[in-house]
Amino acid sequence: MSHCNKTHGVPALFSFFIPGMGQLVKGELSKALGIWIALIICGFMSVIGIGILMGMVVWVAQIYDAYNA
Repeated sequence: MSHCNKTHGVPALFSFFIPGMGQLVKGELSKALGIWIALIICGFMSVIGIGILMGMVVWVAQIYDAYNA
């Protein structure tokens, strides 16, 4: 049971505080880079308003991925 927490909970917790960090901890560098690039794009798009919502979607999706992948 503790193995499940280590492989799912800890990366999800890291991703909660630092987006992409859970994927990086799990050794998924390409996913982490993709998340960081997506969040940078969302940051630029926040100038027109839609980037904030898209950034939140990316943030929640990457936490879910860190927990389940």
